[in-house]
Amino acid sequence: MIFGRRKRSIERILVVEDEPLVAFDNEHFLSDGGYTVVETTDRAAVALEVIARDKDIHLVLADIELRDGSGLDVAAAAHAAGIAVMFVTGQCPAQAERHAIGCLGKPYQPRTLLAAIEAVDDVVSGRAPRKVPDGFRLFARDDA
Repeated sequence: MIFGRRKRSIERILVVEDEPLVAFDNEHFLSDGGYTVVETTDRAAVALEVIARDKDIHLVLADIELRDGSGLDVAAAAHAAGIAVMFVTGQCPAQAERHAIGCLGKPYQPRTLLAAIEAVDDVVSGRAPRKVPDGFRLFARDDA
């Protein structure tokens, strides 16, 4: 498309983040970026409920350490439901590759978050990412 934006595969995002300021900022940046934030939670149990009931989530942004559990459990459930997962965390564990498309290291700038989501969108859409931003690690995918 010339002079326009191509259609996104990712539009609806579940934010799973235990740091209130980061969660608030992410909601703001994502909304300004044209995404719909389905829900924001700091609890694994709530995230698991949202994943089970909302069949129209395109991406889960998950921190690893949550108030009541692990983002790895959230990622496993999202992956099983066919939802893309991107970790946003200070330290990305080795087992993150099992259920996620990539990992964005904290701290990050808003434009880096949006660029990482665009790279994930490319992968989900079957395209090679145009750019992988600094601080974002894209995992090799055998099911993408």
